[in-house]
Amino acid sequence: MSDTTRRTGSCLCGGVHFVVTGQPSRVGLCHCKDCRKAGGSAYSAFAIWPRDAFETSGEVASYGTRSFCPTCGSRVAWVDDNEAEVMLGSLDVAPTDLAPQYELWTGRRETWLHALPDAEQFEHDRPQAQDVDLPAPRPLSDAVARD
Repeated sequence: MSDTTRRTGSCLCGGVHFVVTGQPSRVGLCHCKDCRKAGGSAYSAFAIWPRDAFETSGEVASYGTRSFCPTCGSRVAWVDDNEAEVMLGSLDVAPTDLAPQYELWTGRRETWLHALPDAEQFEHDRPQAQDVDLPAPRPLSDAVARD
């Protein structure tokens, strides 16, 4: 796929829509407690795009840094000034061309799940780049689509 790839997604009821453009910066799986509880699943599968490649429309609510549709409760995205994390299952077309490059919180991975071949494994979060001041995450409701 080229850098002009455009993927669309939405919540379950269709009240919130989003578009991501280009290829994601990275794709991963997370087994942490927060992701498990937020999604009601054994892990979450997500992709990270640059913030300027993400646009959204519709009303959202937030709990901490997680944004969701207030009507159906579907998780929409996690957005800060630099990146947008999109759940792979919220994309309208299954992203069969995207494969996780890493797994987070592997100590919490269910025993019946196996490590993904060739995916980097992290006991907790990925290490942050040194000497980088990252902005605080902000709710999606503050990150409305640009005109």
